Amino acid sequence: MEDNKEPKENKRREFLKTLGIIGAAGASGAMALYFGQQYEKIKSGKKVRLLTVDNKVVEFENGELKEFKGTTEDFIARGREGIPGKSWVMVIDLAKCRNARKCIGACQNAHHLRPEQYHVNTLQMQDSEITSPYFMPKPCQHCDNPPCVSVCPVDATFKRTDGPVLIDNERCIGCRFCIAACPYSARIFNWFDPKDAEKFANDPYDIELNVPQKRGTVSKCLFSADRLRKNELPYCVSNCPNGVYYFGDKNEDAVTNGTTKETVRLSTLLKDNAAYRLMEELGQEPRVYYLPPKNRLFPFPEEENKKDNHV
Repeated sequence: MEDNKEPKENKRREFLKTLGIIGAAGASGAMALYFGQQYEKIKSGKKVRLLTVDNKVVEFENGELKEFKGTTEDFIARGREGIPGKSWVMVIDLAKCRNARKCIGACQNAHHLRPEQYHVNTLQMQDSEITSPYFMPKPCQHCDNPPCVSVCPVDATFKRTDGPVLIDNERCIGCRFCIAACPYSARIFNWFDPKDAEKFANDPYDIELNVPQKRGTVSKCLFSADRLRKNELPYCVSNCPNGVYYFGDKNEDAVTNGTTKETVRLSTLLKDNAAYRLMEELGQEPRVYYLPPKNRLFPFPEEENKKDNHV
């Protein structure tokens, strides 16, 4: 019996090494014991999900190890629950935007959007004939009193406790009531098959990323809820080269600039720069704040052309 036991024990140790349970320093006895108990199930060919020491869920099926990405049901259940204790807000500094559109490209790639589809876009603004124009990024405002949520007849769009307004496209029936109700024109409708529809057709639907996109449903900015789950900045924030975006937790009174990675006090940033929110008079209580385009870092293209013509 001793001769038969040693090879089996060696295989068990190799299995644990594959999962990262046994290393130079070893691992906790309780966790190693748990994984060891699953070994017999895995040998039988049964599908078993396990958690590795680096907090990744892996799945064994027919002797093959692969990372488990979750099911549609898993994503929906998790996505409807906000991150406890968090209250996410965004601050956009209009003085720094030069329409680089890196935020747009990153957002489109993450959410499988066509080139003509936008979750965030940069608008050319001019307050009057005698004032200078400027660029204004405009994502969903993630209102605390969102009219889009109240008009949805099937609970497809909903407000999370940590701030973001999300869409469940497993429930969306394409009625577009939410599009009509949104005062910020922040939503789009998938009139056609989404980008790379066949490539991602068999992927589970991730409600926090809103992919795979579905024809006949609504899509919008999600505050990059999937990134927040991993304690990372939103796609638009981290890809802006000019420091336009700040993002953070209102409860902590702190926001981080996506370019400089500098964390500042939210209340001070808003007060010192006379921040405002779009159409506050509507009572929607948006979570996106704007800093006025004072002391702009970059001249508007038309201003540069006028300057060149006078030289």
